[in-house]
Amino acid sequence: MKLLVAVKRVVDYNVRIRVKSDGSDVELANVKMGINPFCEIAVEQGVRLREAGVASELVVVTLGPEAAAEQLRHALALGADRALHYVTDERLEPLTVARALQGICERERPDLVLLGKQSIDSDNNQVGQMLAALSDWPLATFASAIALDGEELRVTREVDGGLETLAMGLPAVVTVDLRLNEPRFASLPNIMKAKRKPLESQPFSALAIAPTDHHRLLGVMAPPPRRAGIRVGSVDELVDKLKHEAKVLG
Repeated sequence: MKLLVAVKRVVDYNVRIRVKSDGSDVELANVKMGINPFCEIAVEQGVRLREAGVASELVVVTLGPEAAAEQLRHALALGADRALHYVTDERLEPLTVARALQGICERERPDLVLLGKQSIDSDNNQVGQMLAALSDWPLATFASAIALDGEELRVTREVDGGLETLAMGLPAVVTVDLRLNEPRFASLPNIMKAKRKPLESQPFSALAIAPTDHHRLLGVMAPPPRRAGIRVGSVDELVDKLKHEAKVLG
């Protein structure tokens, strides 16, 4: 089985986001970047499937600027076999990304595509669903467990009433959630080995996909600061403030 995992370059989740002085976007200059955490979980799951002998090859792909090669090298250090980088500095909408991934799937012919359920910068949660629809492949979202049973893929996902297990044929698309696994740390020997693994870089135009702009970013603003809390001396004082100041009690 061949695996394809899509990853995205985002601001590291430990970094406090700052808005540009002109309010045009968030500040990215001299900011630590990393793999989107959900994408890293997808890479880890792909590595585990390959280590278990379920998969024979794990390919990672990203659509992004030249600097995104750093995130691909990290994925290679985690255990991916090779990487594909389609270079673009444009802000790509989910539908454009899904169409690009569809074209990549037609070239690579993977049996299973793994993606993070969403990216922590745009929070759209759309690419996996759009890719499955465009490719006419079965889809499972928010996966918390993935197993191959013969020729059938079984995916467990969390729903409002508990857990739901889906069975589907291959090829398929699966988006992963936090509880699926805990990504490993890349060891120094594997980081060195990753430098020798193949990383193919091409311009985004090689995919013959025209980026679409369905919306415009008008501006970005930081949320207003929260007021400091206060201490109350008794339960009666708390109830009084909840009633008359916060007005959350009748």
